[in-house]
Amino acid sequence: MRIIAGQWRGRPLKAPKGDETRPSADRTREALFSMLASRLGSFEDLAVIDLFAGTGALGLEALSRGAASCTFVEQDKAALDALRANIASLGARADVRAQAVGTLGPSPRPYDLMMMDPPYDMRAGVPTLERLARLGWLAPGALASVEGERAEIVTPQGFAIETERQYGKAKLTLLRYEG
Repeated sequence: MRIIAGQWRGRPLKAPKGDETRPSADRTREALFSMLASRLGSFEDLAVIDLFAGTGALGLEALSRGAASCTFVEQDKAALDALRANIASLGARADVRAQAVGTLGPSPRPYDLMMMDPPYDMRAGVPTLERLARLGWLAPGALASVEGERAEIVTPQGFAIETERQYGKAKLTLLRYEG
């Protein structure tokens, strides 16, 4: 697993041993960032949050492409160790919150881009997006991406679907927050 583009292009990322963490496949991540780039134009000055961060591949990719900041939220100890090692090896400046996504309270600031890749069996896309939108985690017009299993339908209140794409067992849903 590597950073796909930007200042850290080609740099490897560590992943924890075992199957507790399922990093996004390079192909799926590349497709997501292509969809985002076509809508955003640039990642410059974006405040990004990577939920269920695992190795941090999504947030680190955004930082590599010029995002101003990224907050990573992860609760698994092995994943946190890999995430912190990846941040250190790249010299990235990032905020890591070692907690469950469901325990996040009101946001200190809204984010322009929210990315999440929760465990597929959680089906966490809709409840997480609706809850965090209510708590002020998303700026008006922000984009949110959810990677889930193919059968998962992600249609949260207050969001419009920009596009959906399927890659093997995964489905990417890209939404725009209308709040």
